[in-house]
Amino acid sequence: MNYLLDSNTLIEAKNRYYRMAVCPAYWAWVQRSHTAGVVASIEPVGAELRRGNDELAEWAKGQAGLFLPVSDDATQQAFVRVAAHVASQVATMKPGALEDFLGGADPWLLAKAMTIPGAVIVTHEQFNPQTRRKYSIPNVCQAFGVPCIDTFELLGRTDARFVLAD
Repeated sequence: MNYLLDSNTLIEAKNRYYRMAVCPAYWAWVQRSHTAGVVASIEPVGAELRRGNDELAEWAKGQAGLFLPVSDDATQQAFVRVAAHVASQVATMKPGALEDFLGGADPWLLAKAMTIPGAVIVTHEQFNPQTRRKYSIPNVCQAFGVPCIDTFELLGRTDARFVLAD
């Protein structure tokens, strides 16, 4: 598994540029890429998506294999490292930022990436070392040497093609 999807990549795709009824090829590509062992996500992302009340929630319910578990020892140990790192920065962050970060899927996504050789996180969050209101995936990834890209870079790297059928 080379690429791990953040929930925002799927949410934004559904809401904006790859709406399910408009571009079903994108969603088929995600499924095929997962089957080919190229793309995955993690169970906390799946749980977040399934809590919704829309077509993405329904889609996520049918994609159980896409969402990797985070209960394995290696991911749990990596999570401890991520939590310690972000906790060490709490004095420079907005109150509540630590709890918000640790209470979501983001630290688990990073922890899982740390356990998969060559893993790349796919997110639409931006690297910004000056941000203090919330922990950003790319900022935390940099501390652990985990690369981040966005959806469009992923599509380019994997030579994805969505061709109109006549």
